[in-house]
Amino acid sequence: MEKSGIAYLSSKGRYSSFTFSGEVIRFMTSPRLIRYEKVKEWDNGYIEVLARYAHGNEEESIDLVPILENLCIDPGIFLRPIKKVEVAYE
Repeated sequence: MEKSGIAYLSSKGRYSSFTFSGEVIRFMTSPRLIRYEKVKEWDNGYIEVLARYAHGNEEESIDLVPILENLCIDPGIFLRPIKKVEVAYE
């Protein structure tokens, strides 16, 4: 499923997953999130995404930099090769 330079965003239950190059970063999300629908913008760690919630669709922002820093992952190194983010569910 992985293409060069493309990362994938998905969710399951109360967790979201950001996957790139065999690495999976999981973080908690709203229990009302049903699924991510579309990535609107990717800006080196900052994601604007259209998400479907129990009450309707909303634009949501995800900032991966503090998440990566809390996991002791250097954001500059990890994010540099990512050119695009897509929503992907199995």
